[in-house]
Amino acid sequence: MTERCITGKDIEQMEKRFRAAFINSLSGVKSANLIGTCKRRGYLENLAIVSSVVHIGAHPPLLGMIMRPHTVTRDTLENIQHTGIYTINHVGAHQTQAAHQTSARYPSEVSEFEAAGFPPWYADDFDAPFVQSSPVKLAMKLAEIVPIKLNDTQLVIGEITAVWIDQSAITSAGQVDLDTLNVAAVTGLDTYHAIRKIERYPYAKP
Repeated sequence: MTERCITGKDIEQMEKRFRAAFINSLSGVKSANLIGTCKRRGYLENLAIVSSVVHIGAHPPLLGMIMRPHTVTRDTLENIQHTGIYTINHVGAHQTQAAHQTSARYPSEVSEFEAAGFPPWYADDFDAPFVQSSPVKLAMKLAEIVPIKLNDTQLVIGEITAVWIDQSAITSAGQVDLDTLNVAAVTGLDTYHAIRKIERYPYAKP
C-alpha cells in the first residue's frame, strides 16, 4: 500500500460523482436508517434511506440527520415540516438491497414502502409509518431544523418519543446490542456492511 496526500485542490478538481463518493466515504461506517413519513396517516407514504443519523443528546433524547439542499422536491423533509413527526427505522442486514432501492427518485405519488417491498406499520397513537420488519423502530417528534449556510443543507433534530425493540437486545448497562439485532451499516452512498462487535471496554480513567 502506498500512502499519498490528497490536497484540497486535488479534491476540487475531481469529477463530480467521484468526489461525492470519495468525500461521503471518508467519514467511515455509519448507521443505515429508513426514514418514514407521510402527508397524513396512510396517505402519500414516503420512505428514504439516510446515513447521516447522529446522536445529539440523551436528556432529552435527541437525534439529528442532515437533509440535502432543498433545490428539488424533498418529500421526506416536506412531510416532516408539514406533520412534525417521522420514524427512524434501522435496516436489517438482510434488507440492504430493498433499503437502497428507496434512494431512487420516485414521483411523490409513489410509495417507496410499496416500491421497495416494505410493509408499513402504524402505532395506535402515532401517525407516521414505521417499517414493520425493522429491528429498531423510533417514533420521532420534530424539535428543530437548523439551516447550514455553508452548503444549504439542513440539520433536522428530533426527539425520540417511543422505541420498539426486542427487550433481550438491551444490555444490563442500557446499551443496545446492534450486533445481536443484525442491523446494517453503510459507507459512502451505496456500500453496506454487517456489524461485528470487537470488544466492550470499561470506563476509561487516567
